[in-house]
Amino acid sequence: MKVLIGGVIAAVLGLIGLVIWWKPFLDLLAGGIPIILLLGGALAIYVGYDEIMDQIKSKEEETASTVDLDAAKEELQKAKAEAEKYKAELEKTKAPKKK
Repeated sequence: MKVLIGGVIAAVLGLIGLVIWWKPFLDLLAGGIPIILLLGGALAIYVGYDEIMDQIKSKEEETASTVDLDAAKEELQKAKAEAEKYKAELEKTKAPKKK
């Protein structure tokens, strides 16, 4: 209840102050808008730059992972070929020898 009463009093005093000091309020508002626009623009530039850098980094990681995947596939093919070679040699040694 105390908060409600305090809020009503603050709102009434704020409204009275706004009516009494309307011209200084407009001067303050006119001076504040360019600063707000400048800071908002700087923030947007920073966020855009950071987003571009993240996209570049993700493309580099994707390229690196593709290269690693290709190398792993090539290594797997070599291992399969070597396994087939050893399997063929094993079959030769298991074959019954003719006298």
